[in-house]
Amino acid sequence: MRLNSMNKPAWACTIALMIATGLTAAAQSSMAGTQMGSTVGGSSGAGSSSAAAMQRSGNGVTAVPEDFSKLLIQPGFLLSVQVFDEPDMSGQFRVGPAGDVLLPLMGPVHVAGDTLSQAQSAIETTLKTGEILKHPQVTLDVAEYAPTLVTVLGEVTQPGRLQMLAPHTLLDVVALAGGETQLAGGVIKLRHEETGKTVITSYAYGRNSDGNAIANVMVHDGDTVIVPRAGIVYVLGQVTRPGGFLMQEDGKLNAAQAISMAWGTTLLASTKHVLIIRPKPDGTFVRFELNYKDMVKGKVAPPQLKAEDIIYVPNSKLKTALTDLQTVLAAASQAAIYRTVE
Repeated sequence: MRLNSMNKPAWACTIALMIATGLTAAAQSSMAGTQMGSTVGGSSGAGSSSAAAMQRSGNGVTAVPEDFSKLLIQPGFLLSVQVFDEPDMSGQFRVGPAGDVLLPLMGPVHVAGDTLSQAQSAIETTLKTGEILKHPQVTLDVAEYAPTLVTVLGEVTQPGRLQMLAPHTLLDVVALAGGETQLAGGVIKLRHEETGKTVITSYAYGRNSDGNAIANVMVHDGDTVIVPRAGIVYVLGQVTRPGGFLMQEDGKLNAAQAISMAWGTTLLASTKHVLIIRPKPDGTFVRFELNYKDMVKGKVAPPQLKAEDIIYVPNSKLKTALTDLQTVLAAASQAAIYRTVE
């Protein structure tokens, strides 16, 4: 038999209404806890520690971003200041370009570079020293953040713009971009504006580096991190493993090393007429021959190569003079790139 709600007794309807009201109140209470509390107060003092530990959301508990623990107040932040029992001194105030926040009766208080706890102490000290309040109790919160935006370009896994709550070290920024790719060179460049001029600083960071060189270099809002590609030398023609090969950490590689990275020449190679093709800044190419056999015997010193050089080992039946440059360049453009000797 189907039951109709119209046939229920009055006490049943009353209980159902009470249950529904209780569930609604619980849901509203849960929703109220979804905001991340960065509040620090003189009376409670529990806001920042709990916010650093976790963030409650409607789907459960999620981790707060790691840089929240490093958060320092910056120009552009909108601070919510509550002075206990003093509504005229409370409100939301923007941190100015000089790092000061202008508060009623107190004037400017410098807070840029401070944590929330430090800024709260600075405001309370100002109230005391200015003889405005004897025992001030200040609660401080961040109403709006001014995120740090950094651009990462070049040989990283995830190039693009990174948005962070606080400045990070150069080592952290590279890690946040997914780390370097296999083609990254041994230098990282940091570009920033300084007194109206663009300044580019290079830091050594090779594939075998421990990261100490960039562990203390700070990256600030608006900076650009550039990870250039390592220099590549191409070894083509009659070699066992033709392809492109990354130059060493110091950017040096000679012809003998490059050919050995290609696993040496084949039986059909003309080792007396190895060709080196070098691009020029104007888009043209210069080429010269190398007697690889004499180089192996130690009669000729192996020449140092430059990035984008092409070593071409011709067939013993093919004269070097007849080597078509466009064919070699096309082969280089399609060549596989090898990072290390395998």
